[in-house]
Amino acid sequence: MNSGRLPNPWLPRPDPVGEPVPPADSGAGTRFTPVRPQAGLAAEPASDGPAFRSVPADAPNPPWWWVGCHGGAGVSTLAAAVPGGRDAERAWPLPPARRTSRVVLVARTNSDGLHAAQDAARQWAAGRVPGVSVLGLVAVADVPGRLPRSLAALLHLVGGGVPRLWVVPWIEALRLGRPPTGTMPKGLRILADELGPLRVELSAGD
Repeated sequence: MNSGRLPNPWLPRPDPVGEPVPPADSGAGTRFTPVRPQAGLAAEPASDGPAFRSVPADAPNPPWWWVGCHGGAGVSTLAAAVPGGRDAERAWPLPPARRTSRVVLVARTNSDGLHAAQDAARQWAAGRVPGVSVLGLVAVADVPGRLPRSLAALLHLVGGGVPRLWVVPWIEALRLGRPPTGTMPKGLRILADELGPLRVELSAGD
């Protein structure tokens, strides 16, 4: 019997054979996901996930920080395509008192990348990154084409642990370190449209 309760995104799930999974290029966000750290959730092991770095009190507070969950996540090229944020260099930007660091996590859609994103989301959900507000996760395609079913299921699971999931398809220009030209791909356009207003909203300060 279905109790109506949502599944815990951090518990192992059975083989999702026969279950629908979102297409890798949909750009659609998850629903019914946590928007703040969850009391009682442990981050195990504590050493996994991005490092911690304190933001100096006199440093400007950008509209958002890009936090790569692993090496080669694509933060620098993503930041060039969607300007406004600042690269946190694979570390949680812990803000000074009375400030908030808004963070967008970035990971590739391969197994290592998605597990690294899950480790980062666990840190945040366990309340181990004070002063940080996670806006969501950008999952950047590591190869052209659709994800294998097992990776699509893992992406669905990890995306359920953050407030928002943006899926950016394979873009050759990003691989070459250049912003895409012409019509922006759907996933990247949604990301730019949703993050763009923060540049205006936060321009007057935190």
